[in-house]
Amino acid sequence: MEQISRIFEFPYHTRKEFNLARAFTTKSDGKWVSTSSQEFLDQANAVSRGLLRLGVQADDKIALISMTNRTEWSIMDIGVLQIGAQDVPIYPTISEEDYAYVLNHSESKYVFVSCEEVLAKVNAIKDQVPSLAGIYSFDEIPGCANWTEVTNLGADPSNQSEVEARKDAVKPEDLATLIYTSGTTGRPKGVMLSHNNIVSNVLASQVRVPFEHGGSALSFLPVCHIFERMILYLYMYCGIEVYYAESIDKISENLKEIKPNVMTVVPRLLEKVYDKIIAKGHELTGIKRKLFFWAVNLGLKFEPYGANGWLYEKKLGIARKLIFSKWQEGLGGNLETMVSGSAALQPRLARVFAAAGIPVMEGYGLTETSPVISVNDERNGGWKIGAVGRIIDHVEVKIAHDGEILCKGPNVMMGYYKDPEMTAKVIKDGYFHTGDIGEIDSDGFLKITDRKKEMFKTSGGKYVAPQLLENRFKHSPFIEQIMVVGEGEKMPAAII
Repeated sequence: MEQISRIFEFPYHTRKEFNLARAFTTKSDGKWVSTSSQEFLDQANAVSRGLLRLGVQADDKIALISMTNRTEWSIMDIGVLQIGAQDVPIYPTISEEDYAYVLNHSESKYVFVSCEEVLAKVNAIKDQVPSLAGIYSFDEIPGCANWTEVTNLGADPSNQSEVEARKDAVKPEDLATLIYTSGTTGRPKGVMLSHNNIVSNVLASQVRVPFEHGGSALSFLPVCHIFERMILYLYMYCGIEVYYAESIDKISENLKEIKPNVMTVVPRLLEKVYDKIIAKGHELTGIKRKLFFWAVNLGLKFEPYGANGWLYEKKLGIARKLIFSKWQEGLGGNLETMVSGSAALQPRLARVFAAAGIPVMEGYGLTETSPVISVNDERNGGWKIGAVGRIIDHVEVKIAHDGEILCKGPNVMMGYYKDPEMTAKVIKDGYFHTGDIGEIDSDGFLKITDRKKEMFKTSGGKYVAPQLLENRFKHSPFIEQIMVVGEGEKMPAAII
């Protein structure tokens, strides 16, 4: 395989190595509509040619705002990047005020929106954004230019040579995207990620999460977040068919339709799935109910690599046949692995889903690290429940004297856009200060214990790590949300 160094090379790699008939699939008017590897590139190049004819220059910013993941978003992404411009993915649910701030701060030239709901928010603030030259929508919306106007503008291939020249001029270290992250206070910060930041992360993660060509994935986590976006590039690299879920509410239905082999998840989704399964178990009676909870309790004791011994594994085999096979069916029937990120995964969920034959590989990272710093790997003893895996290749992690996790490597962002002071605060001597507290155990596994800013001291001088307590309390089916408090108090308390 040729060495990839820029993001837009991924779909070309897919076409050359796999040439998928169904590279990307989105549901439209009740039907799944597939786009092949060749069609994807044809449309991406049409977008590039159209944008050039609209006067888009290298380093111009194009904002993408979509309520759901869809093929058009991915086509736009590649079409923008390969002409040396940068895309600015924006969370659709942020306030109109933040829309105005992000579009102004990034000086976005064009905005591509998914639907009327997003368009209404952009229209409400467009007059406040002097850089804005036009708005296009993916859906057909009266009174709004459709994105096909751009592809139609690029239908004439006579300026493809200019696209190729722009591609050749893009260097791996060049800025690829601005991702605005919202802090607890103040304005969103624009994280600058280069082509090399993201490509290096994809290639290092692929070694740990070996997706098999010929498989399929269901994508529903927001593609405006770097976690799902990086995973999409990883799917391209491995020749995985991508199916975009209709919405968070239709995941269950889409799983049964698509029967994917892999998907990315966040712990909150797994909690909801688990709670729903347990609720159904409580509806059972007699021997069925006893068998169900026998299997669940067995699953909660799961340890990787047969560490519980042959008798446990024998019982687990029976539980999988009688009970857990139905869990698999509910998730499509073909799910081989899930990759979890963005928040701490409760060990009990990792255990019970692994016992059910659907291991969850937990990883760790931040937008500023493109995002993966570490991830579990089921092979070669690289999986430990309660840890977020070993550090990926070419990335260095050290623990500061106060326990903070510091990260150095090709995945560390270029900086915060137009904010050298904040950049200097978080990147010192090449190390990005994550703000997370953790440790590396004797086997090389990274464990996260808390957020540095969330730790507090009681009046007695004792430091409390609230996340550890909160995760433990959330084991209870009666607790959905909890916050441990007690800064300067005699003892900590919890709001449930």
